[in-house]
Amino acid sequence: MAEAHGRRITRSFLLILALAVGLAASAFAQPIGTRSPSWAELPPAEKQFLAPFASDWDKWDAQRKAKWRGIAQRYPKMAPDEQERLRQQMTAWAQLSPAERAAARERYKTLKTLPPEQKQQMREKWEQYQNLPPEKKRELESKSPPGSPAPFSRGRSPPPPPPPPPVTGGPPPSPPPGR
Repeated sequence: MAEAHGRRITRSFLLILALAVGLAASAFAQPIGTRSPSWAELPPAEKQFLAPFASDWDKWDAQRKAKWRGIAQRYPKMAPDEQERLRQQMTAWAQLSPAERAAARERYKTLKTLPPEQKQQMREKWEQYQNLPPEKKRELESKSPPGSPAPFSRGRSPPPPPPPPPVTGGPPPSPPPGR
């Protein structure tokens, strides 16, 4: 009799455990058929922030949209200088052609793999370039070898380098989305 009682308790425990696991899994699962909002469905505040990407928004996958919606929701809490830097980066990225974006992504991947000393040298070179007068920048651009990536050759300012990783201890930011 004690053995039958023990089996019932074990079965009850296993049933409760299975239900608990099922409930926990369903709490983390996304509903089937969930889709990301189209541009027309975005709230006005998000549309205002994401305006540089309006023409591309409906072509993006759900993951990219979710990433940028998260940034849009954090934007009002950012310091004014952070907001300005982000807006400039977004605008510069949105103005690049698909080929220029692909070249920028490749440079970003290459820079990520450099040792810390070389990364520091690249930062210093970038700062030196940033401090050059506009005519000197144009001169350097005109001297770039044919076929080399020159994303700023149409009179636009070069896009800023990728931002440093967040201080919060989260994952590093991904490069801005392409088309």
